[in-house]
Parts: sequence; C-alpha cells; structure tokens
Amino acid sequence: MGRAFLVVIDSVGIGGAPDAGDFFNGDLPDTGANTLGHIAQDCAAGKAEEGRSGPLALPNLDRLGLSAALKLASGMEAPGLSAAPEGLWGAATEVSQGKDTPSGHWELAGLPVPWAWHYFPDETPAFPEDLTAEVARLAGTDGILGNCHASGTAIIERLGAAHCESCWPICYTSADSVFQIAAHEETFGLDRLLKLCQDIAPRLHEMKVGRVIARPFTGGPGAFERTANRRDYAITPPKPVLTNWVQNAGGRVYAVGKIGDIFTMQGIDELRKGPDAKLMDHLHDLVGEAEDGSLTFANFVEFDSLYGHRRDVSGYARALEWFDGEIGKVIAALRDGDMLVVTADHGNDPTWAGSDHTRERVPVLVAGIGAGDLGQIGFTDVAALVVGHLGVKVPV
Repeated sequence: MGRAFLVVIDSVGIGGAPDAGDFFNGDLPDTGANTLGHIAQDCAAGKAEEGRSGPLALPNLDRLGLSAALKLASGMEAPGLSAAPEGLWGAATEVSQGKDTPSGHWELAGLPVPWAWHYFPDETPAFPEDLTAEVARLAGTDGILGNCHASGTAIIERLGAAHCESCWPICYTSADSVFQIAAHEETFGLDRLLKLCQDIAPRLHEMKVGRVIARPFTGGPGAFERTANRRDYAITPPKPVLTNWVQNAGGRVYAVGKIGDIFTMQGIDELRKGPDAKLMDHLHDLVGEAEDGSLTFANFVEFDSLYGHRRDVSGYARALEWFDGEIGKVIAALRDGDMLVVTADHGNDPTWAGSDHTRERVPVLVAGIGAGDLGQIGFTDVAALVVGHLGVKVPV
C-alpha cells in the first residue's frame, strides 16, 4: 500500500478566482491578484534582486505542471516557467466564503466551511467593549493595546515599548476572521500569553471568529522580533475531515507545521513543528520513515507570514526557489506507490495593495501517480485524490 504526502505552500495562489471581486484589500478588490504570476513578472523585470537574481527558477514544480496550472487558472504566462507537465496537474477553486487559513485547509480536507465567518470592522476600536474587557480581565491588566486592524510586525514596532512598560496585551485583527494577541515572551511571559489565548478562544469561537493567534515576540525598542512560538487556537471542524477519514481507516496521520493547530489535532497521530527549514527536515524524514497507508499533511507558512503579508517580493521568490530545490529531493525519494500533492490554501500577492490575503485559485500538482490534466477542480477534490490513492472510504 502506498503513502500520501499533502503539502500546502501557504498563500501561493495563481490568480483567476471567479469571485475575486467580492474580496478586498482596503478599498481595492482582489480582481487581478496573482501571487505566483506577479512574482514571476517582477523577477523577470529585475525587481526582485535581493538575495537572488534573474527570472524565477522553479524547475521541479514547473515539471509537475506549475506554469500550466497558472495559465489554466488565470490565463497568465510566467516568464521563466514553461515546462511541459510531467505530473498530474490542475487549478482548484474555493467555494468557502473566506480567503484564510481555516477556510482553505478545511476545504482541501473535504469540508467547505458551513457558515459565514465573523469579521471585525476596519476601524478603531475594532472590537466590542465587552470583549476587550474580558481579555483584560483574563490577562490581569487594566486594558489592552491596539484594538485595530494592523500588520503584525508593524504593530509590534509601534506598540512594543508601551506593552513592555504596561504589560497590556496588544490585540489586533486583519481582513481575516482572526483575533491576534501579541506579547513579549519575557516581559509578559510566553506561558501567560498562551493561557490568555486559550482562555479567550471559546468566546471568539462562539462569535464564529476562526482563530485566536498567540504572537509572541522578543527584543527591545527598534529591534522587536516575532518568535517561532506562535500558536493558533482554531475552531474545531464541525464534521470529520480527511485526517479523521484516514485515521479511522487505520492509517497513521502525521501533521507538519500548523496543521495540528488548524484541525485542533483532530485525526492526527503525531505533530512536528518548527520554522520552515525545520519543517522541510521533518518532511524529508517522513518520506523515509512514514508507514504504508499513512498520510503526511504539511503546511509551509513562511511564504505567507514572512513575505506575503510584508509585501516582500524578493523574499517570496527566494522562498519559492528554496522550496523547489527541496521538493525535488522529496520527489526523488518517494517510494513506488507513493503520491505527493503540492497545493496552496489562498493567495497573498506581494505586489498587491494592503497587507492581507488575496482571493485566488491555487495549483494542484501531483507526483507519483502519472501525468495528465485535472482541469479546473474544487478544493475538496484534493481530499478525494488522497483518499482515492489510499483506498479510504469516506463516510456518508
């Protein structure tokens, strides 16, 4: 029996979402956003030269069908990407009404989000008074800082010193259904921050806010830095998903990265975490170690968190080229009967306005089970590919 490896390269959209005009970054709709396509264009135009140079080079992903998927999704041709597909490839369209992590991952795992998420208004204050009072009570403080839409790195730079002086938690949100709390690991305390997020999460989940995210940081004024100890407290999916289906059928399920947080460890046997470089080590290890019939479900978040939200085209391109080199080694190490699926959960076009996710189609690139054109498919078809490969029956 073969194994399945489902790898999400977070935010690597390929444009073309038919409902992109219904989603906004500030006042600008996402119509025309194209994460991969615009990065490739900037690279070819010499606009992404920090730490790298020249056209975007992704030979391994391109051989799987990346440029073909891009053209299928949005009609765009990416300079430097033109290989004839040697894998199974397609472009997936989301139906859930969100361009966020839980919406994308739940649907990739077979469950479109069955409700409308709650979003906080882009105004100050962004949160209702009773919610902020409860956060302050749980934190043991007289109030909170922030209370607005913000970029995580920008708000830490702006309010980090005041936080260290007062110990008031920094609370902020974005265009996603999310409530984020930033606090200094030494001044406020990491365990205290995690407990605060865990304690307030049920209140936010009742409101259908998708995630409460702990955003710890260290350092001092002018040199604050977020750490790798981020923790997501997400709503538990209301129905069984891919991880449950595989586990209930007797297959072992490995989660790599924030997959455990996204699915609140539902259907997961083992979790491996760390920064993306460490996550790649875990993925290489699991290609060598994972049992027959197992599912390895991985998310590489730094495309999104370090480069997309920060609108860093060069950094995003470097990350893509690093990933391409590593995934080539993964493909070479697959056993006969294994399947590798590389996809994404939404877009985050670093050339776009604002600093939020963008509504886009995503690539679906499959190695190990032949070549061909999947065409335009849905996110849930990714879960169907996995269970079909593993011979797992989906409960009715």
